[in-house]
Amino acid sequence: MNNENGQRVVMVTGATSGIGRAVANRFASASDHVIAIGRDAKQLEQVAADASERGGHVTAIKLDVTNDDDVRAWFDEAIGNAGRLDVLVNAAGHIVSGSIENTSLAAWDSMMNVNLRSVFHLMQLASPHLIKTKGNIVNISSVTGLRSFPGVLAYCVSKAGLDQLTRCAALELAAKGVRVNAVNPGVVVTEIHKRGGMSEADYEKFLEHSKTTHPLGRVGSPSEIAELVFFLASESAAWITGATYQIDGGRALTCAR
Repeated sequence: MNNENGQRVVMVTGATSGIGRAVANRFASASDHVIAIGRDAKQLEQVAADASERGGHVTAIKLDVTNDDDVRAWFDEAIGNAGRLDVLVNAAGHIVSGSIENTSLAAWDSMMNVNLRSVFHLMQLASPHLIKTKGNIVNISSVTGLRSFPGVLAYCVSKAGLDQLTRCAALELAAKGVRVNAVNPGVVVTEIHKRGGMSEADYEKFLEHSKTTHPLGRVGSPSEIAELVFFLASESAAWITGATYQIDGGRALTCAR
């Protein structure tokens, strides 16, 4: 449900790069008020500047979503200043390669904390506000939540958990008018793999190989994912909840190769 002037208040985590940044820009382009959350202060400033050029408004918050005390401290203040919350988009993500044999406990914990635990915490904090506005949540999951892939075990498990969190929360909040959905991208050109330790050269090889593993013959762009997120958060998707939407060039349909 929108404000009388049509403007929504949209909270986006991971808003300084990749899919999160594209999502923040998409809502800003619709003149929504975006609460942009990220760890890079300089990039947050740029997100705010880009939004201003698009006719939108961004409140930038430098924050690590895994810091429980900080999240609780700013959350109610941020929503209080904005006056309401209509949409929560959980786009912050973290990936580190590793198998059942060599994934360290530290790597496991870091991926669970960013990709799943922090999302649960934010959804829990946001729910009372979203119930008031009959708002909705969109979680950024992955094709790895739907299918298993070797070499990224903890990431796959975290995203599968996120999908189940999405479905369970959708059932629990449906009677209160709150929708909860997830999008499950295939390979998208972002910085997440390089931040997780992949070299520039290896990433280029990975993108080239991914053309052969996605039936449509190419990888995706953050703006394509943002369009689906924007749709799911809109009244056009008012009868959709508990969905885990594939947006992967057909990747989830294929066998491993």
